[in-house]
Amino acid sequence: MSAVISVSELNERAKAVISADASLNDVWVSGEISNLTKQSSGHYYFTLKDTKSEIRCTLFRGARNSLQFEPSESMKVAAFGSVDLYVVRGSYQFNVATMRRSGVGDLYLALEELKKKLKAEGLFDEERKRAIPKYPMTVGVVTSPTGAAIHDIIKVAGKRFPANILLAPVLVQGDGAAASICKGIELLNNYGADVLIVGRGGGSAEDLWAFNEEAVARAISSSKIPVISAVGHETDFTVADLVADVRAATPSAAAEIALPDISSEMRNIGNVMMRASGSLMYCISVMQNDFRILDSKLSPRRAKEKVDAELRNVNDMSKRSSFALRSVIGSKTGSFVTADAKLSPRRAKSIVDQYVLALDDISSSADASLLRLMSGKMKDTISAEQRMNAIDPMKVLERGYSFVTDDKGKALTSVSQISRGSDVEIRMKDGSAKAKVNEVKGK
Repeated sequence: MSAVISVSELNERAKAVISADASLNDVWVSGEISNLTKQSSGHYYFTLKDTKSEIRCTLFRGARNSLQFEPSESMKVAAFGSVDLYVVRGSYQFNVATMRRSGVGDLYLALEELKKKLKAEGLFDEERKRAIPKYPMTVGVVTSPTGAAIHDIIKVAGKRFPANILLAPVLVQGDGAAASICKGIELLNNYGADVLIVGRGGGSAEDLWAFNEEAVARAISSSKIPVISAVGHETDFTVADLVADVRAATPSAAAEIALPDISSEMRNIGNVMMRASGSLMYCISVMQNDFRILDSKLSPRRAKEKVDAELRNVNDMSKRSSFALRSVIGSKTGSFVTADAKLSPRRAKSIVDQYVLALDDISSSADASLLRLMSGKMKDTISAEQRMNAIDPMKVLERGYSFVTDDKGKALTSVSQISRGSDVEIRMKDGSAKAKVNEVKGK
């Protein structure tokens, strides 16, 4: 039985085997730079990849300083160096001694070609992009169920607006991720969400690559529901961002775009209600004042009310007169009785007759005054009604005339108020007709 060795011993043996293999040392390797990280120490770390595989690379400061160019993301290079194994982590890597630039990476070229194709089809056009609904009841989220994105979205939603969050759990990287994202978009479209957030948290260019796939781009563009893309961090940019109706820098920012701030909305509603109430009260005040002016000048009802008030005054006067007369009669009757006891029947009758005549005169005078007052008030009422009829446009129409208004109902009194092609309405006594102006002539 072989002796048991430690992990470090195993890694040391593997390192020795790799170091001794000439085919793994001092070799040129071509590939595309990805996930380039520049350390403050001057060392560069990146991935060198082709369409089928990748390897982690190190470019130490001394080797970097000897380069004639500055390495960058998606740059295609030929790197010269040796395979190594970092014993502490047991990680396999390629230590680059020097590099030469060999062109733009194949994946980058393919991505650029896809962008040109989709742009030519109009998928990036601003005109086709839809507005996000202001108050969504259901927000659909297409992302990983275990990633940070969904947790960030739920956290923001809890603070902003009480909408339903509906998750379509999908793969967001690796084989099958693009197809999974497309199915999630289709699922939430069929369910009937009001807006979609499609994306994931940060990662390397390879991690985010599914959102550069043509299938995902077309699924977003075909969505019946507005889509907010939220892929990676603010510096990350994918084809999905270009096709989506709105691009958010992060998933949290997408939730803020999708959902209004309820506290802010409540303040706005309160302000609007206050302004509307003030405007309404002002309008009512102005209208009441206008109505009072018109009513006092034109309304037969107002005139009738005045007549009724005057009649009530006359009735009161009549009642007071009758009461006064009865008082006088009562008083005089008492006097008659007293006088009758003292005077002769002939003399008493003569006095009574005189008072009866005086009473008849007073009563006749009161009746005449009442009739004159009522006659005057009736004339005022008739005059007011005649003035109303004189300015009533419907009465004018009955005499064979008509009047014209614009499409908002405003009366047209001058040719300066209309132009050729204007829509007008002609009012007649038995109805109206709509017309279009063909010609305008002045005096």
